[in-house]
Amino acid sequence: MRSCGSSTRGFALAAETFAPIAVSDFVFKDPLWLLALIALPVLIWLRGRRAVPVLIVPFAAAWHRPSLIRTSRVPVSLATIGLALLIVGLARPQRVESRQEVRAEGYDLMLAIDLSGSMQAEDFERDGERINRLQTIKPVIQAFISDRPSDRIGIVVFSGRAYTLAPLTFDHAWLGRQVERLKIGLIEDGTAIGDGLGVALARLEQPARAAEGGRRLGAFVVLLTDGANNRGTLTPPQATEIARARNIPVYTIGAGRDGFVPFPVFDDKGNKIGYQRRPSDLDESALRQIAAETGGQYFRADDVRTVELAFAAIDRAKKIEFQAKSHLLTTELFAWLALPGGTLLLLGAALTLPRRPRGTNAAGSGSRTGFAPTGSASATAGTANGGAAKSGPANPASTAAASTRSSAAASSSPTGTSRTVSPPPLR
Repeated sequence: MRSCGSSTRGFALAAETFAPIAVSDFVFKDPLWLLALIALPVLIWLRGRRAVPVLIVPFAAAWHRPSLIRTSRVPVSLATIGLALLIVGLARPQRVESRQEVRAEGYDLMLAIDLSGSMQAEDFERDGERINRLQTIKPVIQAFISDRPSDRIGIVVFSGRAYTLAPLTFDHAWLGRQVERLKIGLIEDGTAIGDGLGVALARLEQPARAAEGGRRLGAFVVLLTDGANNRGTLTPPQATEIARARNIPVYTIGAGRDGFVPFPVFDDKGNKIGYQRRPSDLDESALRQIAAETGGQYFRADDVRTVELAFAAIDRAKKIEFQAKSHLLTTELFAWLALPGGTLLLLGAALTLPRRPRGTNAAGSGSRTGFAPTGSASATAGTANGGAAKSGPANPASTAAASTRSSAAASSSPTGTSRTVSPPPLR
């Protein structure tokens, strides 16, 4: 690879983008608390082996009936889960989010690619197989685009005429697909180097990014061709003058070998039937002049390796450095664990509280209502006796009957107190 001209650095950066980058991670501020989780299985095991007082009742097996309801383990499970959540919360889990605000300042660059018929010359080899010049530069251009993610890149193709294949864009994936679609024969044959350079300069014309006097800032052109200008409206010197006036450097690459090179010969169906040797008509002097007058650099690429080196040198000359500001945002997650953990622990404790027997109120009410029948019976008996007393002297038979009724009423009273009434002696 031979080069001439001077590499110009220090152009103002044109394209600016702000790309926030966030990376999240979870950490424990006090991880020693997690060792307490090991004690939970030990506590559960010890609780199952603790001594329980036993009351021995003689002949209990005769009236013991096994319970059909198993002892619930829900309270213990809830308390264990709640305690585990509290322990993890005490370890202070935190979500640490690293945010980087990258101020990506890049260049605007246009690739002007020759698609003339001479690009079919198969004077390059890859893995022992002949390939043409377009097949050689395609992967190199795609790698060049991929290595400059912060640049806006556009593509101009030219042959007998010049056309814009892709305007300036940050969508490098789409741009790579457009490069893959390139093929010879899309445009009428010829080599309009001046028009190709002129269209590329027109695509870089943006008043918002021009300094005083109309000089363009932060832009350059990569021109790749394998021939001499023979078509078009603009001549290479005219296009060079426009680039120099706008302060846009042009890096030129001359592809192909000197002398006679093999050109494939095709039949009517498009099948390759042989080769024909033709002279290479690369105009190196014109490409050198373009690079020298605009502040760029000229590269001669006569094999695959030199093509890669040419684009690598351009990439180094126009590479930028990022300036990133990093911010760490920490979010405490203690409340998200402590709140449900405390709730489960309290719920488990509430389920283990002893309950009052259901028969307590019924027994009390029965003891209060048990005196009413006795009083009633006594009153009835008193009334009967009083009635008997008021009626004057009664005969013995009536007295015996009344005594019998009083004895029956007293024996049927709810108080359970029985009295024995002796009949009066017969006279």
